[in-house]
Amino acid sequence: MTDASIWSALRQAQPCFWANPNRISHDAVHDKAQNDESRPVLPSEQQLQAARQRLARFAPLLAHLFPPLRESQGQITSPLIAVPALQDALSFPRAHGQLMIKADHCLAVAGSVKARGGFHEILELSEKLADKHDLLGPTADVLDLANPRSRAVFSTYQVAVGSTGNLGMSIGLIAAALGFRATVHMSHDAKAWKKQRLRDNGVEVLEHSGDYALAVAAGRESARHGPQTHFVDDEQSLSLLLGYACAAFELQSQLQAQRIRVDAAHPLMVYIPCGVGGAPAGIAWGLDLVFGAHVRCYFAEPCQAPCFMLHMVSPAGTQPSVYDFGLQNRTIADGLAVAQASALAGALMQDRLAGCFTVADDTMLRHLALAHASEGLQLEPSATAGFDGPAWLAQTQQLHPDCTHVLWTTGGAVMPEAQFAQLLDQAATLPRHASQP
Repeated sequence: MTDASIWSALRQAQPCFWANPNRISHDAVHDKAQNDESRPVLPSEQQLQAARQRLARFAPLLAHLFPPLRESQGQITSPLIAVPALQDALSFPRAHGQLMIKADHCLAVAGSVKARGGFHEILELSEKLADKHDLLGPTADVLDLANPRSRAVFSTYQVAVGSTGNLGMSIGLIAAALGFRATVHMSHDAKAWKKQRLRDNGVEVLEHSGDYALAVAAGRESARHGPQTHFVDDEQSLSLLLGYACAAFELQSQLQAQRIRVDAAHPLMVYIPCGVGGAPAGIAWGLDLVFGAHVRCYFAEPCQAPCFMLHMVSPAGTQPSVYDFGLQNRTIADGLAVAQASALAGALMQDRLAGCFTVADDTMLRHLALAHASEGLQLEPSATAGFDGPAWLAQTQQLHPDCTHVLWTTGGAVMPEAQFAQLLDQAATLPRHASQP
């Protein structure tokens, strides 16, 4: 699509695809970043390794706090699954490569892609407070952070976050489990069942009539007035982003275990739903470090909330809002209902991201029903946002059987069955027509 047609499609809330003309190789990105003082402080490979080690070190604590994590010994992990029936249902030819799902929709406890980043940030906070209050000695067990003394210390601190739902779930559940006073500021887009699950686990939920941005602003303001308050900032947090990036190592080991090659002759295409951009940017950055030029990541957004694509196609230094273009920022994909992209995520993806595309709400619902009928998957609408990605690529470039296409699903498994049944009923009422593109 031309620049003019992309702008027209965005303004009219029509599905469109944009390929990043500024994408360059991993080594070139690194060299450019080293010599560009105008860029914000971006994460390093050393910080990523430290985050990976932190999650491994505190795995026994997570297994102790959350029984569903005991089977994985506290590892935050999701399966990589082949989905041949879904590939047929989507009419995506085998001649264009194999379709797989990285099933973050079924991550234990938090039940979404936000688990790795959210858990990592609160574990890092706990580690810092443990050092400050001498809760862990040189030979101490990390399980000591769950004892009464540690919980008493943590209870004097508050953790706050602004969220449309899934990040709030991740942060709220682990913060409360460790004994922090946890507060989640939620926008009108957040689902009632997510709010109730947080309250049932001892988390304070404050509801705001505005959108995601208002919830985040309210959280920031409350933290400003609380000397013992830690605000988890989805737009600016390096700790969140590093936690998300750890997923790249897991995907690498899973591909190796299934003997799926990733190299110049066997490229890896990854499609990730995108809201404010922190989680997909973290994942894409990690994948870039692991696979280099052999991986291409694409972000998927609702037609009414394409904040990241707007950020990428707008002049450098600007922070466009979907409202500036007459869009509503209302979508059935509540976790993706964000008006303005993260500047940190945008800077990180400036020359790493392969492209973006948008998807209509009805298409997400149809794909939700297809995934359930063909593979028995229970997904949130936002988790299906990337399903049109392989078809967009088939239109714009040569694909061959040695490509591996990974759809990153982001939430849904912990959704109440009644809520999911309503979504299936809603999908069944839609008129039948071919998916976009």
